[in-house]
Amino acid sequence: MIKPILIAGLGGFIGTVLRFIITRYIQFSAVSVFPWGTFVVNLLGSLLLGIVFGLSEKGNLLSPEWRIFLTVGICGGFTTFSSFSLDAYVLLQSREILRMIIYASFSFALGLLAVFGGRAMIKLI
Repeated sequence: MIKPILIAGLGGFIGTVLRFIITRYIQFSAVSVFPWGTFVVNLLGSLLLGIVFGLSEKGNLLSPEWRIFLTVGICGGFTTFSSFSLDAYVLLQSREILRMIIYASFSFALGLLAVFGGRAMIKLI
């Protein structure tokens, strides 16, 4: 039982560091109150999750350890619903209602499409 925990923890560390770097880079590059960093990271994470899911469906391309490492670990550390929720709250608090609606709607819809797209990409291989 300790091995899967360590595998998930290592992946989580890597995902968290990647999220921190990418989010900061994007947010500092954007001249906007819109939370572009979290938005992009969540879409990339959704795409990666779709790719991993697609690989898992193809057969024994990924071991259970690799699935844990990539899904629970890296994707779990990389994407973050709590940051998404906080960003939406900050937009609401700033009375940016339309931006909050766009952010929440596009995050969900495009995230869902990214999972589908990642899975579809793998099915084509």
